[in-house]
Amino acid sequence: MSEKMTGKKAVLEMLLAEGVEYIFGNPGTSEGPLVDMLDDYPELKYIMSLQESVAVGMAEAYARSKKTTAFVSLHVDSGLANGIALMLDALNTGTPMVVTSANYDARKINETKTDLAELVKPVTKWAVELNLPDQIPSVMRRAFNEANSHPKGPVYVGFTANALEGIAEMNIVPSTKIHSDVLPNPEGISEAVELLSQAKNPVLMVGDRVSDDVAVEEAIEVAELLGMAVFQSRGAEVSFPTSHPQYYGIHSLRAQKSRDLLKEFDVVLSVGMDAFDELFYWGDVILSDTQKLIHIDPIPGRVGRSEPTDVGIISNCKTGLRALLTELPQKIDEKLVNARKTQVLKDVKSSRSIYESSVGAKWDSIPMSPARMMFELAKAIPENSIIIDDSLSNRAAMRYYFPASQRDDLRGVRGQSIGGGIGATMGAKCAFPDRPVFGIIGDGSAMMTVQGLWTAVNDDIPCIFVICNNGMYRILKVNFNIYQKEILHELEPSGENLLYSNFDAPFNLATIAEGMGLYSERVSDPNEITHAVNRALQSGKPSLLDIVIDGEIQ
Repeated sequence: MSEKMTGKKAVLEMLLAEGVEYIFGNPGTSEGPLVDMLDDYPELKYIMSLQESVAVGMAEAYARSKKTTAFVSLHVDSGLANGIALMLDALNTGTPMVVTSANYDARKINETKTDLAELVKPVTKWAVELNLPDQIPSVMRRAFNEANSHPKGPVYVGFTANALEGIAEMNIVPSTKIHSDVLPNPEGISEAVELLSQAKNPVLMVGDRVSDDVAVEEAIEVAELLGMAVFQSRGAEVSFPTSHPQYYGIHSLRAQKSRDLLKEFDVVLSVGMDAFDELFYWGDVILSDTQKLIHIDPIPGRVGRSEPTDVGIISNCKTGLRALLTELPQKIDEKLVNARKTQVLKDVKSSRSIYESSVGAKWDSIPMSPARMMFELAKAIPENSIIIDDSLSNRAAMRYYFPASQRDDLRGVRGQSIGGGIGATMGAKCAFPDRPVFGIIGDGSAMMTVQGLWTAVNDDIPCIFVICNNGMYRILKVNFNIYQKEILHELEPSGENLLYSNFDAPFNLATIAEGMGLYSERVSDPNEITHAVNRALQSGKPSLLDIVIDGEIQ
């Protein structure tokens, strides 16, 4: 049944109808009409950020944690532009969110009015700006549908003052769930089964969409059935239990060891990921002529996009893996599988032993090594904690010491921008108010959005920020080292001496946090980490632990 109302009321009524709980935003004058009405809508909790990347970062983590579409309210063109970096990440990684901002009166077209939809079109699935109030319900309904259907991603809706203040007959009808569990093609499954059953040494590579499609158990079954080694690609979500004896870790073409190891496998089963997507150019074709690639992914256009693919299957990850499990048991050679699994278990154990030996020499050094920090931190946190990984160049150590079995045990900041960790930590805490949430964040990334610490206090979001403070943009040094050594083939790469990557004027994040009202400590002794974590938890407040670590490039 229709009802006459203003456009601004229609926006908020549509949010209620869509089940929105949080508005992550930074308000401006043009959004005043909406903000002014929020007092009449106590069901909608507005989380105010002081910088737009914090709002988008919160929304991104909240959306993935709750498996829902997040709502973001930014300010006209300037605020919207500040949010673009993390909107691009959300587009590339498939995070559903509806982003809005308000514009000036449509009659100012010849003055200062920006085409907001055009501004964000490159970083959204769909972008539109409205001039009439009666456009609002149907467009909002479509926006939530678009954001939450494959390929998921951010959608933008702009409102002119005319649309918000105008009055019209409205039908407040929410979006409905779109069922898009694409079934795999039987012929493709049979071809994949034939390759896998004949393979001497196949490998499973899983990406975030395995977790998104709730297909982790199927991935485990396939790996165990075939005795395969398992890699995770980049790895923001938990797409395979990190403590599983066949889990090799995160595969990165940036590491010479990973590139060499890839050559040992004759069949690669890539599921729920963009195959061999990487920052640096390692060649048009990654696999050799003797290697075969099977690629299963739910998003049309991703399969076969970057790497020649022998068997490409567009399918929901869960149904695709389940189809393999239906046909594979009749085809496998048990003797070959057992021998392969024995070797995989031996290799994983050896790899872990090598890693622990490599970090042992500096175990008691001061400043502490990243490995020692992560070891002590992992011991200290409660078992039911959620970890947000924005550790950047210290991710290898972080992922080694923090076991993760379930999807929500560990969540990475999964885009290419830095600066998402503070917002992501708060967004996860909003989604899981009854679980401890720790954000492990590089110091450079933290300073990108340090204003977010104020939001944690202002809205009483009692998460714990743990800063990996090495006094530099270490990720730049690591990547430049790789660039010089692997791309330019220089014998003595000098990434460690890269200009403009050190924080020569040091900052104390504990002091900054204290100034914003957080409980904070600066920790330089690894033996104090457990005590510091306990004090932060007992405070019951948003807290920050500024842990001083060694930034040396190995």
